Amino acid sequence: MNDLNAVMETAVEIPANIEALQLSRKKAEKIALENNKLHKRLCRLVGQAIGDFNMIEDGDKVMVCLSGGKDSYALLDILMTLRDRAPIHFDIVVVNLDQKQPNFPPEILPAYLTELGVAFHIENQDTYSIVKRLIPEGKTTCSLCSRLRRGILYRVADELGATKIALGHHRDDILETFFLNMFFGGKLKGMPAKLVSDDGKHMVIRPMAYVKEEDTERYAEVKGFPIIPCDLCGSQENLQRKQIKAMMRDWDKKFPGRVESIFSSLANVAPSHLMDPKLFGFQDLKTDGVANPQGDIAFDDEPCSTPTTFGATIPLQAV
Repeated sequence: MNDLNAVMETAVEIPANIEALQLSRKKAEKIALENNKLHKRLCRLVGQAIGDFNMIEDGDKVMVCLSGGKDSYALLDILMTLRDRAPIHFDIVVVNLDQKQPNFPPEILPAYLTELGVAFHIENQDTYSIVKRLIPEGKTTCSLCSRLRRGILYRVADELGATKIALGHHRDDILETFFLNMFFGGKLKGMPAKLVSDDGKHMVIRPMAYVKEEDTERYAEVKGFPIIPCDLCGSQENLQRKQIKAMMRDWDKKFPGRVESIFSSLANVAPSHLMDPKLFGFQDLKTDGVANPQGDIAFDDEPCSTPTTFGATIPLQAV
C-alpha cells in the first residue's frame, strides 16, 4: 500500500515539475528577448547620434573615457559592437584616470579590460590631493576636479594619437545640464553632442546623446558591469543636479512624453523667437512686406500647438 501511494505521489509531481520548468523557460525566453531589444535599441540610438553629428569618421582613433560607472561601460560596449558592424574602420582605446581617490579599487578596470581584449591605458594622477588642498572642507569639489581631469585627458589624447574623445553622457545628462544653466545660470546652454575643445585641438563626442538613463541602468544590470561607486572621494552629490533629476523623473511619470518633447526642442531652435541680439539681428529688423511662414504667431489661438515629439524631430532609423 505504501508503495502504491509513493507511485501515485510521484505521478502527480511529474506534471507539476514539467509545468514549472515550462513557465521558467518561457520567463527566461521573455527576459532574453527584452534584453536583446534593449541592446538593439542602444545600438540604433548610438549609431543614429554618430550619423546625425558625423562623430566618427574613417581612420579615427576614438579614446573612450571609462570612469567605472554604468554610462561609460555602456558606451564602450556599444561602440565595440558598432565598430564590428560599421562600413568604416576606426580604432578604440580606453582610458581611465585613476585620481587616487580613497578606496578606489585599481585592479577592477585593468582586469575587466584585459579580459575584454581592448587596448587601454590607465593614467595615474593624484588630483584628489590637489583638490583637497585647494577646496575648503565641506565645499563642492566637482568643479575643480572636472577641470583637472579634462586637462589630463586632453594631454593623454595627444600622447595616444586619439582623434576623438568619447564621453558617456546620455540624454538625461544633457537635459539636466540645460535646466541647470537655465535655472541657476541664466543661460540657454546645454551639453552638445559634439564640440571642439577651448584650445581648438580636440574633438569631444557624446555618442550616447539620444539614450535614456533608465536604459543604461538596465543595460548595466543585464551585462553585469563591475560598477565602481561614484562617491569614493566623499564629496556630496551636486544638490542642484539632484533636484533637476528628481523633477525630470517626476515629469516622466506624470506627463509621459514631456521630457522627450523638451529634448527635441534642443534641436529645433528659433533664434528669432528668443531674445539674444547676438544670435538674431533684432536692431536691424524691418518690415519688408514679404510674408514669412515661419514668422510671428503671437496672436494665434494656439501658439504652442505645433507637435515637437522626439520621433518627429529625430527619426529613429535602423543601424
